[in-house]
Amino acid sequence: MKTIGYATQSAGAPLAPFTFERRPLRPNDVAMEILYCGVCHSDLHTARNDWGWTLYPAVPGHEIVGRVTEVGSAVSRYKVGDAVAVGCLVDSCQECDHCHHGEEQFCSNGRTDTYNSPDRISGEITYGGYSKHLVVREEFVLRVPEGLDLAKTAPLLCAGITTYSPLRTWNVGPGSRVGVIGLGGLGHMAVKLAIGLGAEVTIMSRTKDKAADALALGADRLLVSTDEEAMTKAQSGFDLIIDTVPVKHDLNPYLPLLDVDGTLVLVGQVGPLAEPNTVPLILGRRRIAGSLIGGIRETQEMLDFCARKNILPECEMIRMDQINEAFERLEHADVRYRFVIDMASLDPAAGARA
Repeated sequence: MKTIGYATQSAGAPLAPFTFERRPLRPNDVAMEILYCGVCHSDLHTARNDWGWTLYPAVPGHEIVGRVTEVGSAVSRYKVGDAVAVGCLVDSCQECDHCHHGEEQFCSNGRTDTYNSPDRISGEITYGGYSKHLVVREEFVLRVPEGLDLAKTAPLLCAGITTYSPLRTWNVGPGSRVGVIGLGGLGHMAVKLAIGLGAEVTIMSRTKDKAADALALGADRLLVSTDEEAMTKAQSGFDLIIDTVPVKHDLNPYLPLLDVDGTLVLVGQVGPLAEPNTVPLILGRRRIAGSLIGGIRETQEMLDFCARKNILPECEMIRMDQINEAFERLEHADVRYRFVIDMASLDPAAGARA
């Protein structure tokens, strides 16, 4: 299947039109036309090779919503015309303990990411959702529930599940006290989802600038992390803190805020952190943990939950040819709170010229 997308050819190069081939359908494959694709901070990191493992050319995008255009001979769950979604995973071994437990993101034999990852069968490098079409193994296609706005659903496939999974893992519900560090694409979804689960939610920020935004999202309060008096009063006041900050930073101010057996979960920064002080951890039996997206079953659960609760991200719609500007703005946190690409704007003529 010949298709078009936007790719970057090197760490310093802008994304530009790119023509390439999607694989022919295998018996258990679903083909779709991509309608919308969210822009994730991981896309920016990958395009610029911030993590050191990017394979070029790279077509980012793992927050994908589309409609089925064709199905393989063995496909039973989907039919042409269905509204579907694809997140960060497109394959796994399906045989290890983690896969059997519905946690394909931890596949012992190596998951296949939606982009920049070798295909399990052919070895070809996967290309993501900044493109017109996608072919995915049936088991990794998600059903978009009726009632969800397709134009706003895409960010749920990464920002949504990345924050929903730790909320479920640490059993957040009515009466839970949840803190969220950082009010960006991940942070605002953590707030909405935690509120939907019945928690008391506090947003943590270095300044008071986001107080109005915090309350508008439904948070109970904003805690200014540079206010020593306020931080002292908040000590031992949280069961779970979700840290969405995507750069190196200091965890030490936040650790005393956890109650006994409380957990600070990292979902933003992939890489080094400032050196932690272990005293609050030992004296309060507190924990620092990490969390990586969620499995396919949990991601479908999250979509269904969002449909029931009418939870959707705050989105700014852009054209495909605005992606480089969007990356620049994303780097400076100049978005409230998630970019979504309208893939109808992807110009076939531009692909022909690439």
